[in-house]
Amino acid sequence: MFSDDERVLRDAEALVLPGVGAFGACMRALSERGFDQLIHERVAEGTPLLGVCVGMQILFEESEEFGRTAGLGLIRGRVRRFSDDLVVPQVGWNQVRQRRLHPLLNGVEDLAFFYFVHSFYCEPGDPEVTIGETDYGDPYASVVAQGHICGVQFHPEKSQAAGLRLLSNFAGGR
Repeated sequence: MFSDDERVLRDAEALVLPGVGAFGACMRALSERGFDQLIHERVAEGTPLLGVCVGMQILFEESEEFGRTAGLGLIRGRVRRFSDDLVVPQVGWNQVRQRRLHPLLNGVEDLAFFYFVHSFYCEPGDPEVTIGETDYGDPYASVVAQGHICGVQFHPEKSQAAGLRLLSNFAGGR
């Protein structure tokens, strides 16, 4: 269910931060509604959280998109722009190499293809949160997990069977 109703979000069994827009605009929109604080409260309660595309990026401490912008700070690290020698944004299919086992990736083949649209990538402060990585110039974290907080740089809803499996894994048991 998609909702911007605070009561619905407070009662939700899990939260998904969708992936549309720029980092700063997303953080402003969350902050103006008080949803940044609500997300922190729900995470502290143990509510599962999945960030998709820019939704993953705002899980981190800061981004360099349009100058330095603070994120939710749920995962240590920052968001950086791809090198100027790469075609940006990265648009299209790319593979995810699984770095370690995690329930989010159960049943998803190693090196499965997912659909990406982004100009910035996440650089975790702790490499252990990276459970999947993608090569675009250099390898970068395309799937992260820290406790009940997960993020994917790609769009699982546009990624056919592999993306649907990942979403099913996140929703499993709820």
